[in-house]
Amino acid sequence: MVPTVPSPRRPPGTSHPSDSGHPSHASRAVRHWYENELGWPTVPGTPVDLPTGLLFDVLDAPVEAGYAALRHLVPGSPVAVRADRMRILVAAGSADELPGLLGWLEWGALTLDLRAIGEGGRIEAPLPPGTPRLAGTPVHIPAHASHASHTPVDTAVDSSQGAAVWLRPPEPGCEVEPSLPTLSALGGGVGGAPDLVRLVDTMATECHRIRLRRSCAQPLAMP
Repeated sequence: MVPTVPSPRRPPGTSHPSDSGHPSHASRAVRHWYENELGWPTVPGTPVDLPTGLLFDVLDAPVEAGYAALRHLVPGSPVAVRADRMRILVAAGSADELPGLLGWLEWGALTLDLRAIGEGGRIEAPLPPGTPRLAGTPVHIPAHASHASHTPVDTAVDSSQGAAVWLRPPEPGCEVEPSLPTLSALGGGVGGAPDLVRLVDTMATECHRIRLRRSCAQPLAMP
């Protein structure tokens, strides 16, 4: 008989080749939807990420600030949520414009919970619509959200295990760029693109209100 040699033991914290490098069926399905249904590039690896700065940049803010800004978007303008954060897709290059735009709107001197992800960045790919997912913490959708956005929102979305999901998903077969807020739409852009200035001003206002409420809720220090 040929003696059986046990496999070498792995140091703690290391993974076996079979544990990684082979995307799961779910990851393959997600990647297929983005690359084949939408024609969007993805970042190699698992989980699936989307690069920013190519087709779009992303504005990331608390969900409350995001909902207040939905009225400035047009049908087909994609919006995602992840836990208590909202991610609004905006025109590529908008991340570079954000600091100057906030300064022009006189928000530059304040620290706001609003950031932009642009060239060289990435975001977690939200689960495609209809993807089965475990029951998780529901995303709170205010009753006026559908009215504010001028289009129905998916009231069944949840942020299971903190995963990103689409609140307003992109539409297969449609180019996403014309629906994205852009600085060039100020005063009425060509093709009806949403105005980035109004979007950012509304989100900054709501972020400031959230900051003030949190400050007021802090207990006073005892002398």
